[in-house]
Amino acid sequence: MAFTLYSLIQTAILCTNAIAVLHEERFLIGWGIDQGVGGFGDDPGVKAQILNLIRSVRTVMRVPLIIVNTACIILLLLFG
Repeated sequence: MAFTLYSLIQTAILCTNAIAVLHEERFLIGWGIDQGVGGFGDDPGVKAQILNLIRSVRTVMRVPLIIVNTACIILLLLFG
């Protein structure tokens, strides 16, 4: 198996899919919604940034992931 641009893109898509299907309450035990941003002007911690990234990917990438996954499946079916 060769290391190609398509395999790199496919890896990124799989990682984005993995982030999109994470369920906070089951997978990230103890990192619930209550953990969060500090006061005004405080920098959010690493946990808050990771939770924000997961929520953002789940919100923004839902429809594009469906389209991209469908295109990848069709490409794999056509070109093996």
